[in-house]
Amino acid sequence: MKFMKLGSRPDTFYTSEAVRSVSSEVSSDLIVQVKGSRYLLHKFPLLSKCLRLQRLCSESPETSQHHIVQLPDFPGGVEAFELCAKFCYGITVTVSAFNIVAVRCAAEYLQMTEDVEKGNLAYKLEVFFNSCILHGWKDSIVTLQSTKEFPLWSEDLGITSRCIEAIASKVLTHPSKMSLSHSYSRRERDDESCNGAESRRHKPPGKGWWAEDMAELSIDLYWRTMIAVKSGGKIPSNLIGEALKIYADRWLPNISRERHVNKQVASDSDSDSDSTFEITSRQRALLEAIVSLLPAEKGAVTCSFLLKLLKAANILNTSSSSKMELARRVALQLEEATVRDLLIPSISYANSSVYDVDLVITILEQFMLQGQSPPTSPPRSKLGFERRRSRSAENIDLEFQESRRSSSASHGSKLKVAKLVDGYLQKISRDVNLPLSKFIALAEAIPYFSRLDHDDLYRAIDIYLKAHPDLNKSERKRLCRTLDCKKLSVEACMHAAQNELLPLRVVVQVLFFEQARAAMGSGKVTELPSNIKALLAAHNIDPSRPTTALSTTASIPADDQWSVSGFRSPKSKASTLRMKMAEDDLDESDLQSEGLGRTSKFKAFCALPTRPKRMLSKFLSINRNSSEKN
Repeated sequence: MKFMKLGSRPDTFYTSEAVRSVSSEVSSDLIVQVKGSRYLLHKFPLLSKCLRLQRLCSESPETSQHHIVQLPDFPGGVEAFELCAKFCYGITVTVSAFNIVAVRCAAEYLQMTEDVEKGNLAYKLEVFFNSCILHGWKDSIVTLQSTKEFPLWSEDLGITSRCIEAIASKVLTHPSKMSLSHSYSRRERDDESCNGAESRRHKPPGKGWWAEDMAELSIDLYWRTMIAVKSGGKIPSNLIGEALKIYADRWLPNISRERHVNKQVASDSDSDSDSTFEITSRQRALLEAIVSLLPAEKGAVTCSFLLKLLKAANILNTSSSSKMELARRVALQLEEATVRDLLIPSISYANSSVYDVDLVITILEQFMLQGQSPPTSPPRSKLGFERRRSRSAENIDLEFQESRRSSSASHGSKLKVAKLVDGYLQKISRDVNLPLSKFIALAEAIPYFSRLDHDDLYRAIDIYLKAHPDLNKSERKRLCRTLDCKKLSVEACMHAAQNELLPLRVVVQVLFFEQARAAMGSGKVTELPSNIKALLAAHNIDPSRPTTALSTTASIPADDQWSVSGFRSPKSKASTLRMKMAEDDLDESDLQSEGLGRTSKFKAFCALPTRPKRMLSKFLSINRNSSEKN
């Protein structure tokens, strides 16, 4: 750090009975009061250099042997005044980046200019500021930070603007072409005099060497400096993003506290609440400033960092425009997010849910609006039979067209986002206060083609059913509307076949597709009957293609693990169906839409034989008897 020494006389100031005086053979004739402190000084050395004191002394009446001067609004306080007074007496003083702003404002207040005396304090400070302070990196940072104590004076004197310009120019200059006293990570501090004598460790600074030092600035000064840096157009957007991340980590609250922030505010006393409100307002302004500085380029900041900002924005209750801007930016790179990133705490008192699902739905809507996103569901047919088809059967007709209309990159992103959403559904489905409508909205926000398998979706549905045992029959049907049994792995099918929480129709579909695949996979049936082929073709199933278990999420809680004990016994499947028949009346029209005929046929179908060949024979005989009766 650079410094400047002025004067050569030793310090003769002393304190006596709460009054500061200077040792001299001449008695004092001037009393100066500065913010509660009293100084006994002499007119000659001070008035010869301070034009304001000359005017104040001429205006104030002389009492006995002293002139009394009041300086209630003196900038810089008693420290800055005493340094100016010592300069007038020729006593040695030291000026550095830490006190130059206060002393410069004090000299301007006292009017210690060249008009009064050549080589006055204001002139010497300007020379030191321009030739030394602005040439040093750390000096410029410290000086700029100290201007926040005297914002109006610093603006009028041009100190703030000149420091910002100096810092921005150094950031825009390649580090190899600079000779700076930088202190990245604040591990090095160099003291150097103005004559150039210095002790410096030469270490090649990294590309973002400036970010951590600038993070010490207050938000208004930081914002202005970053605007100047960005306007230069030489710093890559990823370095701007990294600098913003460092600043956010330095000043934003610990967002891992989640909902505890609002709970603390509600329980604090009035005085504490006022203090908390002030802190929250300051942090809210800081966050909104960071959002306004985010580079426009995609990938300049990580999706994880954007979601952390969104969590903080939710906690601090920032403006809706800031939240929407963050949601839009998150949507641009949503495929990079993790389930943990999406767990945004809910702070609404009207909503008792643990997580803010509405915000995630907004992000998904923004994600689907990118480019030429295909429709997530086809128009409904007016025919009764078509209207009663399951959601998966309706969507399968458009799967190929949707894939064609989406680009390869967009398609890959949607596949990743689909896995992300299904994992997110598994997390939030444990919340007993999560409304069914929000679960369904999230599940249906993903296009059909984006889910290569439905194992993760089924696991989320299973968890939701366990956490919400009071769902009625209609609600359980709505919950399973998005589930496609044809996209379940063998393990998932085995679990679903005896899941007593699932609607009856879903269990029937699972059993049928499982037995049909088992029949073709066993090799004991050379060709399926025509009516079975027609039924499989209606659901776009290729029976000749073996179905293998697809990978699911890596870590699942023990309570949510699928148990396959007893699945090899067909009695377990039949008993599950019988139990469901006792509590549900099967919708006859639903069965007809699946090609099963009357309820008596379904009861016969429940008694599934052990071997697939015998099962199919039983199924065919029932169909033949039915046709003969008709």
